[in-house]
Amino acid sequence: MTEGTARHVILSGCSGGGKSTLLTELGRRGFATVAEPGRRIVAEEQLGSGAALPWVNMEAFSRRAMDLAREDRRGVSSTRGWVFFDRGMVDAAVALSHVTGRPVGDILAKSERYHDLVVLTPPWAEIYCQDAERQHGFGQAVEEYDRLVMDYRRLGYRVVVLPKTTVAARADIVLRLLGI
Repeated sequence: MTEGTARHVILSGCSGGGKSTLLTELGRRGFATVAEPGRRIVAEEQLGSGAALPWVNMEAFSRRAMDLAREDRRGVSSTRGWVFFDRGMVDAAVALSHVTGRPVGDILAKSERYHDLVVLTPPWAEIYCQDAERQHGFGQAVEEYDRLVMDYRRLGYRVVVLPKTTVAARADIVLRLLGI
């Protein structure tokens, strides 16, 4: 990991748990941010063939998400300062592991590590909503969250689960945890 990528921080956790809203707040505070690969792929696929939609072909979707996350990292590799990612390669690798049975540690290269701190948003039924890009139910989102927590820990990341509070308070917590 280079000095620059050591400041690449993953925001992960439950679908519909407030990651994108938190990312927007961190961007508003002047930090570089990278939008979730999955939502971008779904939007693109809905305009095209739809062959790599997660509810059509999760393996194809996960592989595309890994490729896009790699491109995202390359795109911000020269960015000075902190960069916050709404999901990334690890999340895509966890999904790919789930559908292929291949261990997540075998899918990721050692050089693909992010900052050791991973911030997770927990399942939060009161704010969860389905939409055209998030068609799975809350139960599936919780199952995904449980896999993410387990696999991030297996990969040696320091996992911190954010409390269910305001977006401003969550952003303050993230920055305090990073010593920013």
